[in-house]
Amino acid sequence: MTFSAKSAARFLLPCLLALAACSTAPAERASGELTLNAMGVAELREPDLIANYYPAEGRAHGPAILLLGGSEGGLSPLVAEDAFALRDAGYHVLQLSYYQSPGQAENLEMVALEIFDRGLEWLRARPEVDAKKLGLMGTSKGAEAALITATRHPDAFDAIVAVVPSSVSWQGINWDFDGRPPEASWSLDGDAYPYLPYGAWEAEQGLYSLYENGLEGLDAHPEAQIRIEQVDAQILLICGEADTLWPSCPMSEALAERSARLNGPDIEVLAYPDAGHGSGGVPSDAFDPSQADEASGYGGTKGSNQAARADGWPKTLTFLETALK
Repeated sequence: MTFSAKSAARFLLPCLLALAACSTAPAERASGELTLNAMGVAELREPDLIANYYPAEGRAHGPAILLLGGSEGGLSPLVAEDAFALRDAGYHVLQLSYYQSPGQAENLEMVALEIFDRGLEWLRARPEVDAKKLGLMGTSKGAEAALITATRHPDAFDAIVAVVPSSVSWQGINWDFDGRPPEASWSLDGDAYPYLPYGAWEAEQGLYSLYENGLEGLDAHPEAQIRIEQVDAQILLICGEADTLWPSCPMSEALAERSARLNGPDIEVLAYPDAGHGSGGVPSDAFDPSQADEASGYGGTKGSNQAARADGWPKTLTFLETALK
């Protein structure tokens, strides 16, 4: 396969980030000067903030985006792909780690929502950021966290993009597999944030069954619903109807229905019938058309997910442009 210069850079991104992490001093605090590595990224490694910051060159007092990955945790190179693309589009981007980085929780349980507050505060304090033009983008569990954060800071953001999102706050993920029931995904002031327990496991559906069956018990746990009607921002939801990790499209529609019923913000839903959990984000430069019909992890094919991204990413940029610029 032939690689363009851009494709090669994206293909080598994980290696380059790893090298940069070993050779670059930590960035200064928000109000000070930034130390950028060779890729123009500032590495924030503070006790209360682990993140990578991608300042857009020549964008004084410009819009910024707080970017959250999913249950893969840490500072994923895949999420960095989106960060670079957003920076190229003129946004200052803070890619935030909320668990599984050194010093953070190893399981996605009782993760402090204050971590997201800290990321918001840091962005607001940067002199090159227009604090009145902030966006929030998250994928999967990061979308769940983003929407919860938006309800807690209803006036902080002008644009929210939630990729394969949840309509509720879920029970957490215990990667130790030690037999104990997982605790809440999130905490606030040290206490468990309200959550919806998983439903019954069905071997044929796997993980999807935990979420689909869990939603059947929502009437008993109304406090777990994300109060999207409280948010004062434009909202874009992206989902794949062939998602086999969790029902991202039914949950997207539930968010839109709740917001309309309770006089909340207008919500646009981009639903891709043949795509799965990988339906959102920047299209992959390393996509191989000869593998288009191969199954993709958690739903759809590699080709259908790439097609969804190719359609959705320009629409995402247009959405952000309208809301933030």
